Amino acid sequence: MARPLVDGEQLRVGLPGAPAPPAGLEAAAVPGSHAKHGKPVQPVNLNTATADQLQTIPTIGPATAQRIIDWRTQHGRFTSVSQLRQVRGIGERKLADLKDSVTV
Repeated sequence: MARPLVDGEQLRVGLPGAPAPPAGLEAAAVPGSHAKHGKPVQPVNLNTATADQLQTIPTIGPATAQRIIDWRTQHGRFTSVSQLRQVRGIGERKLADLKDSVTV
């Protein structure tokens, strides 16, 4: 499952001496994997996430995921999580619910 890299991303492959993730944290390496309470274990990056990855966040459905991607396409990278307020359908309450599940 490949996707193009975005400016500023780093991809590390086969680095000698790179430590393996601690036991029990394998799920954190999988984008969109969920903890007990339905939130992603690792925040989803608004600048790189696919629609499917965005939909792993509670309260984000297909329409909202597409609006986030459309905003990103029209305006460029998100510089802060609070910019989600500029996406149609995301108000203060929804932003408060999302802020711990997303990052930039």
